[in-house]
Amino acid sequence: MASDGRRYFCTAGRGLEPFLAREVRARLGATEVDCVSGKVFFSTEAEPGELRKLKSGERLFLLLKKHPPLAASRDKGKMLHEIKSLVTEEPKYWLDVISIWRNFHGREGKKDGVSQENRLPLKRKSEETNIATKRQKTEQVRETVSDECQVEAGERCVVAERKSNQDCQTESKTSLEDPSKSSGEEPVANEQLSFSFRVSCRCSGAIAKVLPSQEIGRAVGIALMKQCGWRADLRQPDVEIFVHLNDIHSVVGIPLFRLPLANREYIKTAGLRSTIAWAMASLAEISAGAFVLDPMCGLATILLEAAIEWPEACYWGADISDSQLEGADVNIKTAGLMDKIELLKASVKALPLPSESFDAVISDIPFGKKFKITKDIQLLPDILQEAERVLRVGGTIVLLLSQELHKRMDDITKCAENDSPNAISDGASETTTAKALNVDGNSSSLVNGVEESLLSSRQTPFGSLVPDGVYGVSLGKTDAFIHKYRKISSSGGNR
Repeated sequence: MASDGRRYFCTAGRGLEPFLAREVRARLGATEVDCVSGKVFFSTEAEPGELRKLKSGERLFLLLKKHPPLAASRDKGKMLHEIKSLVTEEPKYWLDVISIWRNFHGREGKKDGVSQENRLPLKRKSEETNIATKRQKTEQVRETVSDECQVEAGERCVVAERKSNQDCQTESKTSLEDPSKSSGEEPVANEQLSFSFRVSCRCSGAIAKVLPSQEIGRAVGIALMKQCGWRADLRQPDVEIFVHLNDIHSVVGIPLFRLPLANREYIKTAGLRSTIAWAMASLAEISAGAFVLDPMCGLATILLEAAIEWPEACYWGADISDSQLEGADVNIKTAGLMDKIELLKASVKALPLPSESFDAVISDIPFGKKFKITKDIQLLPDILQEAERVLRVGGTIVLLLSQELHKRMDDITKCAENDSPNAISDGASETTTAKALNVDGNSSSLVNGVEESLLSSRQTPFGSLVPDGVYGVSLGKTDAFIHKYRKISSSGGNR
């Protein structure tokens, strides 16, 4: 942990780590930025209100420990000892940690922690005298918390959080079955340390093959109870200890907010994942006074993210579906952006808009079980041609494509290269390498570790669009690709 206690890490969806690394630098003035799969570590002196503004991250943590991965061993006892040693420290260390955590929430305007501490003895007494009732309630809470985790952090975190719930339940039983541990003189004297906690443990890689998350969480929880006099509480813990062990690193942290950053209070009905929508808008290079269009806006998630972040631009959304437009209208009103976003019913193949009238076109091309992928593949050239028509020279197009549509884009490229009079006789062509922002904010030739061939840098079959980057991202159960294009000249079919 940094000496000033302002070292953090934020989780991110796969493929969004470069966006988050760039954002923490630009928005928070972060230093010591370290980007790994699924996480970005950084230091900043930003206040809680500024930290909450992060748009491309999922959950934000105060970093307590970051160490190299633990060596897997057949000796479980030895491994558990090493893990407990990683988390537990001298009491002064945890006093400093909790002081930082409380100061953070104090600046955030939360209730005074003293009032919560004053309630602890009463809660403990009640638990000691009614163990059976507590256990029954714990079973009921397990399902509730699991549901909360699914809503807050998406499907990827459900299993891990369920494991942590089991850990917390076991820890609660341990503390309740031995009331003397919480009723002696020492815990009363150290009442300021005796607040509630739970451990969320997530393991993957080699260590997960030896020790299950439940066993690790239980061992860590018991160690903290013995050392600090803390009390395990699944329902409403004062603090949550997050432990993540994998083949890359061993990390311990405390989540700063109950809900993930990706949960937007200004979006009533969620469509596209908000972090993906923000990342797409960030690629569009929106400036003050710009006109931005989403020709297949759906519930207007992309437009909402863009309008919140870049409020000095003008936004238009089109869709052929009445139900989607109704949902978009509700979202726009909920966010209070009625004066920023205009909606119209129109087909993406024939937009009733003037040529070269928009500075950016951003859209999630629908795909998945609710949509007919085959139809979208056939319409892809028409969609691109119409987007090209309404885009001004120098403007950008940012599209989210499924794996199938991504492959279709490559097929279109190959056809265009073969038909081009400038094509090289042996079929080879000059290509632009897919760009992905690395942690230094520069372009890289890797997208999730795999080099991507882009469309010909000379021209696409759409006349005036030049590819300017491909970014592989995860949508949870499926992968997708963000394609970016720039218009370099007036297109032919203007009307």
